[in-house]
Amino acid sequence: MKGQWIGRTLGDQVGQIIINVDDRGDYFSSVGFTLPDDENFPASAGFFKSHDKRKDFSFSALVSPVDPGTGLPSEWKNIERLYPGISHSNTATVSGHFEDNELFMNIHTDIGVKIESHITRRQFSERSDCPGDTRPWDEYKKHVTSLSESEYLFRGQTKQWKLRTAFHRRGRYDLGRFITEDITKLHRRLTARTKHVFNLGIPNENGAFFNLAQHHGYPTPLLDWTFSPYVAAFFAFRNVPKKLERDECVRVFIFDQEKWKSDWPQFLMLNTAWPHFSIMEFLAIDNERLVPQQAATTVTNIDDVETYIFEKEREKNCKYLSAIDIPYSERNKVIKELSYMGITAGSMFPGLDGSCEELREKLFDE
Repeated sequence: MKGQWIGRTLGDQVGQIIINVDDRGDYFSSVGFTLPDDENFPASAGFFKSHDKRKDFSFSALVSPVDPGTGLPSEWKNIERLYPGISHSNTATVSGHFEDNELFMNIHTDIGVKIESHITRRQFSERSDCPGDTRPWDEYKKHVTSLSESEYLFRGQTKQWKLRTAFHRRGRYDLGRFITEDITKLHRRLTARTKHVFNLGIPNENGAFFNLAQHHGYPTPLLDWTFSPYVAAFFAFRNVPKKLERDECVRVFIFDQEKWKSDWPQFLMLNTAWPHFSIMEFLAIDNERLVPQQAATTVTNIDDVETYIFEKEREKNCKYLSAIDIPYSERNKVIKELSYMGITAGSMFPGLDGSCEELREKLFDE
């Protein structure tokens, strides 16, 4: 049952349902959101813990309305005025069955609302579904030079991995749990290490803290991007050995962020009920890497980011995401030219680690 389940509901409430399930060892815990098609009804959040991990299940869930202004669970008294004549449930009985990538659920609430859902989850692959255009380095440069300077974001990867956050890659899905448990512990620990004491109640500082953790290897629901196609190429080739002889390619994703932002709402909140893929530029507090990397960041509550973007492309009949694959054989040429541009490990990672990595590249053959 672990994972993210996105599907449709039938019954007394027709709409979208999103269920994020974490494996807690002996049981599952989850937050689920129902998003009615009829905007006269509020979205709802349901919180539950299973008794065990049996495939046939039945348990109780606490239910809260979702504030349409924030996308976060709220108390009914705070938003009741927005939905005249509507009542909202407090609890629900959830029963059903799961098998591999199929989930059947029946939901009965304390005010008599009955909802059912049958979700078939797409088989997940680590390899990207985005088709790549294979080009040598010189053609890559020619192509990216023709693009608008600020319209696009770029992300370099050593292989054609699917766009997916480190948080989701590590089998975590409940962002509410991440914020209340993980980030609280991380903030307590890092406060002894940072010059600045981050106030997580201030949105800009909260975002900067998440980005700092991301840049130092902590799994977050963020993805790193750059406004520079050359910085993206550096990250794509950074971990490719000098003498590697394989008929493979690195990948640079190209994302039309200006069109995406004009077409779709952007959310600052990580655990909003609405599925989203939002673009942020965070303050470089205690994070010297952001400026030289010309960094931008995307924040998402979606596990399969590519499928989500492809669905939005179909809705708007346009293209947001593309990719260029550059052969491994171009590695030494690329790294040499990038060094002439001042794009090296030393410039991308100010400090001892970056300087040592840069000199290792220059002085050693392997």
